[in-house]
Amino acid sequence: MTCVDSIFKRNIRRILNEGTFDENPRPRYESDGKPAYSKYITSVYEEYNISKNQFPITTLRPIAWESAIKEIFWIYKDQTASLGVLEGKYNIHWWRQWEVGKSSGIGQRYGTTVKRYNLMNKLLHGLKNNPYSRRHIMSLWQNTDLEETEGLYPCAYSTTWSVRNIDGIKYLDCLLNQRSSDYLVAGHVNLIQYVALQMMVAHEVGMKPGKFVRMTQNLHIYDRHINQAHELLSRKPSNKQPILKLNAEGKSFYDITIDDFKMVDYHPVTPQLKFELGI
Repeated sequence: MTCVDSIFKRNIRRILNEGTFDENPRPRYESDGKPAYSKYITSVYEEYNISKNQFPITTLRPIAWESAIKEIFWIYKDQTASLGVLEGKYNIHWWRQWEVGKSSGIGQRYGTTVKRYNLMNKLLHGLKNNPYSRRHIMSLWQNTDLEETEGLYPCAYSTTWSVRNIDGIKYLDCLLNQRSSDYLVAGHVNLIQYVALQMMVAHEVGMKPGKFVRMTQNLHIYDRHINQAHELLSRKPSNKQPILKLNAEGKSFYDITIDDFKMVDYHPVTPQLKFELGI
């Protein structure tokens, strides 16, 4: 069993055995509009060493890793919240339920926040010109933006970046902060997409990806996903560690495409599980 699947199973067991249920939840199930209650644990720490090929993608069920990375392109390369771009350019439709009004978007969120504050370019400039600064932070949690329009508040809301020099090699570490994670559905989507972002940034600034850490304040399983949680625990994972590779020689951050990524030795257990979404 890979360390990734070991962590995944451990956290599922913790939620089932130690978690508590929320009250008066905001989300509702799409099928019938009933409250989407969740069982959760708090302040959950995960660490993966990308330089040692500990890529955080589970083999217990298939993860749409290419779509996950394309969503990162939408946020940090296209820097937009337009669903027209997400659906037309990348054929990703999972954000449609969170469309705000008739805007064909998700409000002043995510990519539009990146663009408004020039977050991506500032990060790249800072890492190139002052790599050992302790101020390399991108925050999507901008109160002005959140109050300006309706829309889902960012779940994965900030990244903090650090550089380490070991024997003349510079490693780029990334810390992802999440306020909330629908663990069985999106937990590994968020993990692998932000590792892909880490790899893209490291490529642009001439470093190697180092450690990747995620801190999640509310790690939860919805009440209608409990059976799926037990199914995941019963599955035997692959013994091979999947490895995400980026081959983008000669390309800048903004020129990288999904074809530059390749997932090696990824053999997830099937069949895929179905999850009713809390909207």
